[in-house]
Amino acid sequence: MATTPTGLDRPIHGQACPCGSSKLFDACCEPVLTRQRPAATAEELMRSRFTAHVADDNRYLHDTFAPTAKLPYVEETGESPVRWTKLVVHSHELGKQPDTAFVEFSAYYIEANQEGVLEEKSEFRRIDGQWIFTRPIRQGPAPAKAAVKVGRNDPCPCGSGKKHKQCCLGKA
Repeated sequence: MATTPTGLDRPIHGQACPCGSSKLFDACCEPVLTRQRPAATAEELMRSRFTAHVADDNRYLHDTFAPTAKLPYVEETGESPVRWTKLVVHSHELGKQPDTAFVEFSAYYIEANQEGVLEEKSEFRRIDGQWIFTRPIRQGPAPAKAAVKVGRNDPCPCGSGKKHKQCCLGKA
């Protein structure tokens, strides 16, 4: 009988950071969450935002999201019904402009005793030296890349040096 994970505990100084970086919390997300220093990269901001979700630090989430960052913060009451269990960052790439970056990730959670995953590619911008989450670009898994179709007269993909029609085409 499989058991449902319980979710990550609130981060504590001296323990592993919930963001999955393999660093201690105090050397990873804690200085960013406590505003001792800004996130150095968009990926670091993404990881700190995940940790803020685990810690129920709604003010940090409010302040690092472009649509709400300049609005007054209104305290939220009660804990979120979502318990976060794991973050996997798949890619971090710079945009065409130097102050834009994209982070693709999967954030695993439990809600109402059901496991789920939030898969997303998000856009981040550096404004006045501070990275901020601007918007999700894609929600859901990355689109599957179609296999390249090999033409009859193209070199055979097996590496034989022959044309595809004279090599593996008839075997497929």
